[in-house]
Amino acid sequence: MEDKRILCVGLVCLDIISVVDAYPVEDTDTRCLSQRWQRGGNASNSCTVLSLLGAPCAFMGSLAPGHAADFVLADLRRYAVELTHVVLHPTSSFPTSIVISSVSRGTRTILHTNSNLPDVTAQDFERVDLRRYKWIHWEGRNAAEQVKMIQQVEEHNRTCPAQERVATSVEVEKPRQELYQLLGYGDVVFVSKDVAKDSGFQSAPAAVQGLRPRVRPGATVICAWAEDGAAALGPDGTLVRSPAFPPARVVDTLGAGDTFNAAVILALSRGRSLQEALTFGCRVAGRKCGVQGYEGIV
Repeated sequence: MEDKRILCVGLVCLDIISVVDAYPVEDTDTRCLSQRWQRGGNASNSCTVLSLLGAPCAFMGSLAPGHAADFVLADLRRYAVELTHVVLHPTSSFPTSIVISSVSRGTRTILHTNSNLPDVTAQDFERVDLRRYKWIHWEGRNAAEQVKMIQQVEEHNRTCPAQERVATSVEVEKPRQELYQLLGYGDVVFVSKDVAKDSGFQSAPAAVQGLRPRVRPGATVICAWAEDGAAALGPDGTLVRSPAFPPARVVDTLGAGDTFNAAVILALSRGRSLQEALTFGCRVAGRKCGVQGYEGIV
């Protein structure tokens, strides 16, 4: 029997990464230390990490034709990410990100194109055979449609035995009001530092405690806070914390949050405790910051 997979729904894009010694000063001519193409997008990155950690996984998102799409599709296949649910939009353009990575400061600045590529819809999601998945994760994007997708999973779960139910999680990363409706959905809700600050909280523990009334009863809320580690509040109301595990030298922070989310999801999907999952997520995210890309995180 086929192992049940983890499905990630969201963005895949092309990252064009320029590595510089220090962030360029305006109106200057700066030489790059290196430049590379890399597949990006939160859901896409999480699939990479899940695959490297040994989890069968699948990606659902939109694509447009062209050389960039060919590159990302080949890279997804290289990591054995299933592509059953990719939706092709022949008349759209493919999204790209220009990333400036500063070696001296360990930072990255992202300029993302706002392309005309539509996100997958609840109608697209109706074609997903939920029996093949044990966990589905949504990168918060077109929230109204994603709420309908989660409701489809909830309806499926009401009609099947407990052991066949699909766990769900959502990531609310951008501080946009439209996305905040997703806080009320999912078994696990990942909230970014930016969203926490936009909601008036100045630490991860304060965020998960303050946002608990906005998640559904029985859900877990998790917030990572960069070098300050992460905090989570589970169904029983117990606050769980983990420190950060920074590498000896920060090499590449691009995708660290996506790495954290994937590692936590994997641990929870395998029955680990919330404390174990949170610590595992911080450890893997720390390892990722010490390598370029994702190779070497395991």
